[in-house]
Amino acid sequence: MRKSCILLCKRFRMTNSANDAVLNATFKYQPPVNRNMHELDRSFFVTKVPLVVVHFPDPKNISLFTNKFKQEVLSLPRISRVVRLAADDSTNASAEPPLKKSSLANDNHIRKGVLLRESLNQVDELSKQLSPEAQQFMKENLAIAQPYECVLDYSFWKAEEIFRSILPEQFLDEIPSGFTATGHVAHINLRNEFKPYGQLIGQVILDKNSKVETVVDKTDSIDTKFRTFCMQVLAGKNDLVVEQRESNCSFKFDFSKVYWNSRLHTEHDRLIQKFQPGQCVGDVFAGVGPFAVPAGKKKVLVLANDLNPESYKYMVENIADNKTGSFVQPSNLDGRDFIRQSPLLVQQWRHRTAGQVVVPGGKRYKDSKTGETKRTESRSVAIPRFYHHYVMNLPDSALTFLDEFVGLYSRHSEIYEQIKALPEFQAPWIHCHCFEKYDATESPEPSMTELHSRVHARILKIMNTDDTVLPFESLQFHLVRKVAPTKPMFCVSFQLPHVLL
Repeated sequence: MRKSCILLCKRFRMTNSANDAVLNATFKYQPPVNRNMHELDRSFFVTKVPLVVVHFPDPKNISLFTNKFKQEVLSLPRISRVVRLAADDSTNASAEPPLKKSSLANDNHIRKGVLLRESLNQVDELSKQLSPEAQQFMKENLAIAQPYECVLDYSFWKAEEIFRSILPEQFLDEIPSGFTATGHVAHINLRNEFKPYGQLIGQVILDKNSKVETVVDKTDSIDTKFRTFCMQVLAGKNDLVVEQRESNCSFKFDFSKVYWNSRLHTEHDRLIQKFQPGQCVGDVFAGVGPFAVPAGKKKVLVLANDLNPESYKYMVENIADNKTGSFVQPSNLDGRDFIRQSPLLVQQWRHRTAGQVVVPGGKRYKDSKTGETKRTESRSVAIPRFYHHYVMNLPDSALTFLDEFVGLYSRHSEIYEQIKALPEFQAPWIHCHCFEKYDATESPEPSMTELHSRVHARILKIMNTDDTVLPFESLQFHLVRKVAPTKPMFCVSFQLPHVLL
């Protein structure tokens, strides 16, 4: 199963000259420039660097020379100072790129040499520029100096360096080199000015990232109903069914038909840590299961719902693939309907299973006392009669669903009469994700406390209550991330007051 990585977008926000200075300080050489390239020509990106290589008949003198005369040998990032030479020719320059030392160590038939510092690029100048001590060492150990041509081709250059050599100069302040990887798909968000170069950019990203097999660009704004958006495949295979690992679980889904955000991995784990084994959780907007499936593995009882038929389909698959079917019950309802029916849904689950789920045994383990290999026994976990938590991960509109929790048990009075007398009964915690966007022209810029107060005011209005019932101090705020400089995403958590039940 493919591993994914998350690469934050790298932005160069300096002048062109400052950019050049930083890059040159890191690495002197840059690929050739062609700002009229519209289709990638890999053969164009060749730079030849004249150097001098020193060969010792006894290979151990390479390391001795390198360690003793560090200032005399090549020291450039990403170029190995140890190279291979033609076995039958000590005078011809090699046009092959340098090899890493590990590539050379296993072949006794390859003659090796060490490259001198880049300013020493003429053999006949060595007597004037090389230190007398280094010359004496070379003489004593029968060293041979010869010209060497180091060829830096397309495979050598980083993606950012390629982009700087082909994109128009006016775009070099913000190079679109960043992407989010989900399974084998790299997702980039190109601004309009970069759209004409999309296929070129996509191909370079594909070439430079070995785990990427498809590069896509978002072509429209996110759909408010299912949180999906149209995508254009810029490079690679036209296959958007991905496999993703997260929270020690595997997820399969069509990236173009469901909502998935790899940047929320930490947030998924944070909330899952709040759920205790044996508790009951209602996941109102479950997607393909990033909260529900890992919670099920933790032996949390989860009723997971999503309106999107594609999300529901893949959630069912992911529940089965991760063997959490005993603990996670999927549904395909509108979020409001799910909240309204949730007390009944957990009761129906209890009736189908006689109030408990079975954890299969058979897992091997070694007895710490006897040292014998044994197998675990099956055991039962009771399904709670009430919810401990609700998760509402639909930040664009989740707050607007909170009114459904007011009088949650008014439609299920018989169920409420049964559970309110239980000594362990407690009102559920609501974990609701939301945005609180503000105007960039606001002065002074609103503080986090002010933004939290605005969210609190919205909650009170939606739930038609006041701060005597749900005071500000009873809310817990967590900044998930900033999707834009003036658009923070929060998770607000609070325990539903009994008076609202």
